[in-house]
Amino acid sequence: MKKPIVALIYDFDKTLCTKDMQEYGFIPSIGMNSSEFWKEVRDLTDRENMDGILAYMFKMVEKAKEKKVSISYETFKKLGEGIKYFDGVTTWFKRINEYGKNIGVRIEHYIVSSGIKEIIEGTEIAEYFKKIYACEFMYDYNGSIQWPKFAINYTAKTQFLFRINKGVLTIDTESADKLNRFTPENERRIPFKNMIYIGDSDTDIPCMSLVNANGGHSIGVYDPVKKDKDKVYKMMRHHRIRYYAPADYTNGSKLDTLVKQIIRKTAAYEVLESEYIHCKYEAEE
Repeated sequence: MKKPIVALIYDFDKTLCTKDMQEYGFIPSIGMNSSEFWKEVRDLTDRENMDGILAYMFKMVEKAKEKKVSISYETFKKLGEGIKYFDGVTTWFKRINEYGKNIGVRIEHYIVSSGIKEIIEGTEIAEYFKKIYACEFMYDYNGSIQWPKFAINYTAKTQFLFRINKGVLTIDTESADKLNRFTPENERRIPFKNMIYIGDSDTDIPCMSLVNANGGHSIGVYDPVKKDKDKVYKMMRHHRIRYYAPADYTNGSKLDTLVKQIIRKTAAYEVLESEYIHCKYEAEE
């Protein structure tokens, strides 16, 4: 019997790292502070009735050209090296993988983020993700950012859960047909009930709702230093999440314990489901 797979799916900003990724290096490089940059993004969004994700990506291109700052793919990857994480994040993936292995399941990690893919790819934790879904840029002949190539807004995030569910991970014309094709539940690579979605805010609600509705588990996290629980309380009251915990990924933390409990539950269910299928097929034969 193949080992069942448990997918841990994460937002990135304020879920794994402590603030929006643009704030660590990009915004200072164009001579702005965070509040100034995000105010211009909001103003552009409202003035043009523009998608907020496209607005911030457009502003990144505009400001880089305005300040004559060359931002390339390699520049973004370098910015990824400056990301600051919540406690325990850098050792989390190996520990959880080992825990799953010990109880008979395989753990896979995915990012579904409205942040910048190139920055995430430059982080020290990038190697642990089976797939990173995030916004991307096109680059001009000088290798500098030119235009948004791929934008993932909050509702668009849900398509990537279906990709993970069906095992259709690449993004191209052929994969679109596979993604839209009817696939029986028992032929899908990772059932929704084997998914754990971890996020921090309203922007994760579409994914959280989809996972919850199909038997999976959604966890809201909050900054363990600021201890502001307003967002997770709201998500809990509105039935968007099943659990919440501080974004503390250290061994033995509340989040660590909770995720391990879900993995154990999933492993036990998979054993029972395999026995049911065995009995069913034997009786039919």
